[in-house]
Amino acid sequence: MGNGLFANCCRQVTDLIFQTHSSSSADERAPLLPKPPMGCAAGPDVPEAAPCAGLYPDIIPSEVVTGSLPKCTQYIQDLPEAKGEEGAVMVCDKSSRRAVAGLLQQAEASRAVAVLPADLGEGPPGLLDHAQLLEACQSCVKLEDSSLAPRSCRQEKHVAAADGGDAAPGARPAGQGHGEGRAALSLDTASGGLGSVLGHRGAALPVSMGSTPPAQRTPHRGGRAAQPSSKARDASTGFVVMDPAACPSDRSGSDPDPQALPLKQLQQKKKRKKKKLPFLEHPSGMALMNGSGPHESLKGEKDARQNGHEEADAGEDGNDQEVIVIQDTGFTVKICAPTIEPFSLQVSPQEMVQEIHQVLMDREDTCHRTCFSLQLDGNVLDNFAELKTIEGLQEGSLLKVVEEPYTVREARIHVRHIRDLLKSLDPSDAFNGVDCNSLSFLSVFTEGDLGDSGKRKKKGTEMEQIDCTPPEHILPGSKERPLCALQPQNRDWKPLQCLKVLTMSGWNPPPGNRKMHGDLMYLYVITVEDRHVSITASTRGFYLNQSTAYNFNPKPANPSFLSHSLVELLNQISPTFKKNFSALQKKRVQRHPFERIATPFQVYSWTAPQAEHAMDCVRAEDAYTSRLGYEEHIPGQTRDWNEELQTTRELPRKNLPERLLRERAIFKVHSDFTAAATRGAMAVIDGNVMAINPSEETKMQMFIWNNIFFSLGFDVRDHYKDFGGDVAAYVAPTNDLNGVRTYNAVDVEGLYTLGTVVVDYRGYRVTAQSIIPGILEREQEQSVIYGSIDFGKTVVSHPKYLELLEKTSRPLKIQKHKVLNDKNEEVELCSSVECKGIIGNDGRHYILDLLRTFPPDLNFLPVEGEEMPEECKKMGFPKQHRHKLCCLRQELVDAFVEHRYLLFMKLAALQLMQQKANKQESSSTLENGASPENGSADSEKAESEDGKIDDNVTGLDQVKELAETIASDDGAVDPKSREVIRNACKAVGSISDTSFDIRFNPDIFSPGVRFPESSKEEVQDQKQLLKDAAAFLLSCQIPGLVKDCLDHTVLPMDGATLAEAMHQRGINMRYLGKVISFITKTPGRAQLDHIYKIGISELITRSAKHIFKTYLQGVELSGLSAAISHFLNCFLSSFPNPIAHLPADELVSKKKNKKRKNRNLGNADNTAWASMTPQELWKNICSEAKNYFDFSLECENADQAAEVYNLQKITLLREISLKTGVQILLKEYNFDNRHKPTFTEEDILNIFPVVKHVNPKASDAFHFFQSGQAKVQQGFLKEGCELINEALNLFNNVYGAMHVEICACLRLLARLNYIMGDYSEALSNQQKAVLMSERVLGIEHPNTIQEYMHLALYCFANSQLSTALNLLYRARYLMLLVFGEDHPEMALLDNNIGLVLHGVMEYDLSLRFLENALAISSKYHGSKSLKVALSHHLVARVYESKAEFRSALQHEKEGYTIYKNQLGEHHEKTKESSEYLKYLTQQAVALQRTMNEIYKNGSNANIMPLKFTAPSMASVLEQLNIINGILFIPLSQKDLENLKAEVQRRQQLQDSIKGGEQLDPEDKAVEEEAEPRMPSAAIPLTQSSA
Repeated sequence: MGNGLFANCCRQVTDLIFQTHSSSSADERAPLLPKPPMGCAAGPDVPEAAPCAGLYPDIIPSEVVTGSLPKCTQYIQDLPEAKGEEGAVMVCDKSSRRAVAGLLQQAEASRAVAVLPADLGEGPPGLLDHAQLLEACQSCVKLEDSSLAPRSCRQEKHVAAADGGDAAPGARPAGQGHGEGRAALSLDTASGGLGSVLGHRGAALPVSMGSTPPAQRTPHRGGRAAQPSSKARDASTGFVVMDPAACPSDRSGSDPDPQALPLKQLQQKKKRKKKKLPFLEHPSGMALMNGSGPHESLKGEKDARQNGHEEADAGEDGNDQEVIVIQDTGFTVKICAPTIEPFSLQVSPQEMVQEIHQVLMDREDTCHRTCFSLQLDGNVLDNFAELKTIEGLQEGSLLKVVEEPYTVREARIHVRHIRDLLKSLDPSDAFNGVDCNSLSFLSVFTEGDLGDSGKRKKKGTEMEQIDCTPPEHILPGSKERPLCALQPQNRDWKPLQCLKVLTMSGWNPPPGNRKMHGDLMYLYVITVEDRHVSITASTRGFYLNQSTAYNFNPKPANPSFLSHSLVELLNQISPTFKKNFSALQKKRVQRHPFERIATPFQVYSWTAPQAEHAMDCVRAEDAYTSRLGYEEHIPGQTRDWNEELQTTRELPRKNLPERLLRERAIFKVHSDFTAAATRGAMAVIDGNVMAINPSEETKMQMFIWNNIFFSLGFDVRDHYKDFGGDVAAYVAPTNDLNGVRTYNAVDVEGLYTLGTVVVDYRGYRVTAQSIIPGILEREQEQSVIYGSIDFGKTVVSHPKYLELLEKTSRPLKIQKHKVLNDKNEEVELCSSVECKGIIGNDGRHYILDLLRTFPPDLNFLPVEGEEMPEECKKMGFPKQHRHKLCCLRQELVDAFVEHRYLLFMKLAALQLMQQKANKQESSSTLENGASPENGSADSEKAESEDGKIDDNVTGLDQVKELAETIASDDGAVDPKSREVIRNACKAVGSISDTSFDIRFNPDIFSPGVRFPESSKEEVQDQKQLLKDAAAFLLSCQIPGLVKDCLDHTVLPMDGATLAEAMHQRGINMRYLGKVISFITKTPGRAQLDHIYKIGISELITRSAKHIFKTYLQGVELSGLSAAISHFLNCFLSSFPNPIAHLPADELVSKKKNKKRKNRNLGNADNTAWASMTPQELWKNICSEAKNYFDFSLECENADQAAEVYNLQKITLLREISLKTGVQILLKEYNFDNRHKPTFTEEDILNIFPVVKHVNPKASDAFHFFQSGQAKVQQGFLKEGCELINEALNLFNNVYGAMHVEICACLRLLARLNYIMGDYSEALSNQQKAVLMSERVLGIEHPNTIQEYMHLALYCFANSQLSTALNLLYRARYLMLLVFGEDHPEMALLDNNIGLVLHGVMEYDLSLRFLENALAISSKYHGSKSLKVALSHHLVARVYESKAEFRSALQHEKEGYTIYKNQLGEHHEKTKESSEYLKYLTQQAVALQRTMNEIYKNGSNANIMPLKFTAPSMASVLEQLNIINGILFIPLSQKDLENLKAEVQRRQQLQDSIKGGEQLDPEDKAVEEEAEPRMPSAAIPLTQSSA
């Protein structure tokens, strides 16, 4: 065992999760993670110096190699330890904070618990440990910009939010927080997965759950993911409504591909899976449902064994679990449907009968049935019953599909479903942004050969066949940026035409006498053969009648072809239909499910091809009924959104299953509410909704539609007069939404917020809110019982509100304060004054108007007589902004408080040390008054202080230790220590003088708010705090952002990713100008070129967006496309004087048209937009940039902007379209034509809303994900993999199958699979990640580009070379479109392309890419960096393959010089390089000799055979791994021995610390006799990674 393992190690110690970005050394790049939240990644006490380059050092910082190994060993100490007894997911015990990692023991533990990750089904279980090496030293998991990164910053808050304090020990991420004894990850009682949730189906929403433990879902069934969010919905729509519930919890290859695999295959797959995933086989949660919950009793022993289910091999507990497994394993039933052979279906006891319905409606051979029941022995099964509750249903039972009589509703559902099947491959819904459809193009580039649909074509072995030439526009240096390639035409989109027309007949509804014959409705069909037929839908099914377009004759035709399903009827009357429909269904089931599942929120595409508009009865019906009154086919009428939103919040949340159910319901209702609110807002702006106050002027109108209240972003009744009028009214809704987000995240029981969505559409801002019951019946003055309706003149308070808001004040850092009302009475508040409290008729306490939840930003709020700090004045603050609602972001408040906390600790530490020094002088051991314990604690503290400082370790660790002592010091502490703390508190502005507690008063500087005399001093302190926070933003956060960009820890690629990076650091977009100015003054300015360029283009497009907004408000609907194309011409076209074509031209006869073309514009007011010129627009853009962002642009038109700032017009077009919601025609635009304008009105296809909404979080899943990441960073790959798999399960459970966070999860899993050597599994997970990224973020989002790069690497490793190249070319094209060529990420991409081309012997092409990468790396990393050395080496290898040894030598010498200077003569890398140089020199000499020989002796020369080496695939893959940050580090036997000795020494040390908690002696003996397995934390590095 040991040797096999050892061999593996040598091959496979990998740098964890390979970084997206190129590898090399710390000076190059640390992973793109936000500053680690306190104690997130590596347990709270990691000494600062230990993780060599910050907490997430890059591959191998050069110093580490030379000198800081001791530090790394220190790091090891801090890894939490897993005890053999306690299961693999490391439930750490109390002392885990000080634990030293028992490495060998860990290896043993992970073996004992037969928990292999999905990919190691075949090998011996121990194999895995190789993957766990080393990681501690280089812990570098790169989150990239996964949407999760930002959140880890705010983790502390999340924890509180997630479990309401300590509701559940289970949900905390590893080592989170400062307290002792928090389990590194105590899984809650039901960590086992989806199944657990079923037991608690709340009455409020019959959300059915997709419950199979994933290991039991077979691929064939995965696609069944359709769960209703309300009983009706599903029975009805019949389309696969992927609902969170059932989403294929796709684990390990069980691609939820709803394609019927032959049964045998399924069973084999199933067996294989069982072997692989014992961990998943026993979802402990299921115990809850079977009533025998062994875990309930375990819950008390908090740390002991919350993971009972993982100990399949641990004695009795295991047997217990086995029982559960046996009870809960899936079983097979036979399904017998009319007209087809019976088939078997794998089901799980937790499923509902409903899910079998869904599977049948999605299966190729039964998809045309919607109206049927399932019967067992003649008894009809209840749709909403769980299978395990049905008597007599067992392995092998026969379920009959029995056709049921139709009702009008069932008939409609049937027609809808058939229409959906006919349209299933048609992308028009995705282009039109309808029904949560979105685009995905991955399959175009992989040609379906990623082995998903079972038709894997092995490519890559036959080299000749690969055509590697990239399209011209992708080559380095190419200047053309075509747009059409963005959305390549997919072959499947030319759908097979099955029918010409299927529509409702004009004879509907049936007259009374026909109703009594069972007629439900009439359809009209024209077949492809051009046969016109009328069809009756009756209770018995569908038949032909004798009506024509003009004559009504409902009698059955002869023959009438009566059939239960419409498809069966059409098959009989149209041969083409029969042929094409079955072909279409075959194609449909072959698509990856992720290409067709609905996304949770609508994603809009900014380009679309010209589509022909086809007749579609269902679409027409939907448009006219506006889906009201029959919304989602819900029993009853419109949905009561407020009730649904609040009820879901009230669901219980005591344990994991309850929380999952609750979060899932919250998420589902939110996404439905967002969709409804968006539709409503568009209807309001388009004028399709009647106002509730129609007599007032348009700006003042308010609307109610579908139980949602809509208001426009204008200053109604001078409400915001003192704050900036309309401008303030425009920003208030987004501030309010941010407030709602935060209060929702804190999630205090009993405090309710409104559902809120902000929609920007056609230049208007609409706020959509759910309606508080009873608020419309009474005046606002009567209902507000807390807060103020007139900005602080009259203020009221209420004890219940104070109590509720008090609970939010700590996480939100809000100070409780008193204000004066108009009668000069003091009123106590715990929020800003405008926050109103209203008790609804339902008795709930609502808060609304949360627009000032966060403190004001004084940099943009000049106040008479207030002096700003020096840093602010230097940068020209305070400045007058256009409104007075500027707030600091929550991220800034958190960062500021954390910064102050460190300061507080340092001050306290310093004073304590001084005290200690004084004490020693006076040589008195104890203060007289102090009790011995305190005295000794105190001196111990100071000693540890001293010791640490001698060791030259400063900062965080000692500070942390102090924190605990200080926190416990509240009791009888000697007065001196008290004093110390009081002083430190005062110095940092804490509101308490016994502990650190910083809060803000949001009402400071609020116009119209007055404070009582008594709190004068407090108000002064608060003002100072606000000034400090404003200064902190300028002096710490902005420089920090720029520094991260310089280190390439942050790599924005477009405006959105830049904005995200700024927001993560709490910098508002209004500081964009300052950030750009700061960049221009930074010494390494050239290395920030890409950031500067993105910043400028963001500044230009944001300014243009502000102008566009007001521009559009003056345009009537009929002039929309003309106005938008005119604006874009002025903005981007080189054509000097574009003329706007006014509307109404189409309606005027052609003759007159000629004369009217340029009629004067004076007559109608709403045509003012037509007079805009490019000069005027650009002048406005420059002044907007100056006023809003305080940045002076030096350009007068688009051409100058492009030239001066090196921008691409296509990129500007993309940015402005995304920001304004404009959709343009997919074609090539010539921006530089000076003779005709770029855009015509035909090029503007649509304008979509831009929607802002709350994103509810899956807190438990998120914590699993973070713990998994932390584990991986500490080198425990296997545990990390399990945790992340678990997180994936929970995410699927809450969000459904599609979500950005699931995407991040899949990406990380794929990386882990790759590192652990399971390439095909990596490929499968990464493919899902790419599809999901395309669908959820957009086809050209920067994350999608990176996902493509990873996928290409895994394809290459699976020897699918041409696919890998296609994917890399696609990524390069997208990057050129989104940014251009000059980006550090492009260097990595080009290195990848160059290497693959080198591998397929396309040397010249390969050189073009590699040399471009070399140039970019030199620019962005400096010509002396290790990245550049690596680049030189790659280029040298290609020259060697071409036998151009001189060039090869030249490049390798450059590389050698860099290695020698950076790493020293004796470093592994330097030696390798020098060896290679020798080899090249020999080759060159040999070549020269041969040439001389030929010259001398002519044709009869004696030629020595020369070695020309085509690179082997293995060597190319090795280089690919290196540049992508994956390392394989060889270990010598000696290293292993040393390590083992070291580990044993620590083990003993640890056991002595732990006292009674160590292993039983026998276990220990076994451990130590075991072969030297690869430990999981760290190995002295023997080779750096360039």
